[in-house]
Amino acid sequence: QVQLVESGGGLVQAGGSLRLSCAVSGGTFRYYGMAWFRQAPGKERVFVAAISWSGGSTYSVNSRKGRFTISRDNVKSTVYLQMNDLRPEDTAVYYCAADTTGGTSDRTREYHLWGQGTQVTVSS
Repeated sequence: QVQLVESGGGLVQAGGSLRLSCAVSGGTFRYYGMAWFRQAPGKERVFVAAISWSGGSTYSVNSRKGRFTISRDNVKSTVYLQMNDLRPEDTAVYYCAADTTGGTSDRTREYHLWGQGTQVTVSS
């Protein structure tokens, strides 16, 4: 059974940084397209960033480019989200997701596997 386990969330002041990790076990991680989504209270889950199976291509929302960086380590079967210059509006539960066909869509329905989420809270 494939499992995705996020970690690295927490409480940070505005302007601070966090690095989220998502460890994947039980599957062939190196073939998966991976992504991060986030969901604020009362809002829909939205796309943050995605990375191809090789790590050679990355995609992110324009408004977060330069602040958020996705990366992966296929040896450690882990995907990361480095978040800098955090703002209160970045407060949300962050989820990692895997597309076992290798895709890197920005749509939640394209992802087959999800982690349980990690809370990120940014104080002003």
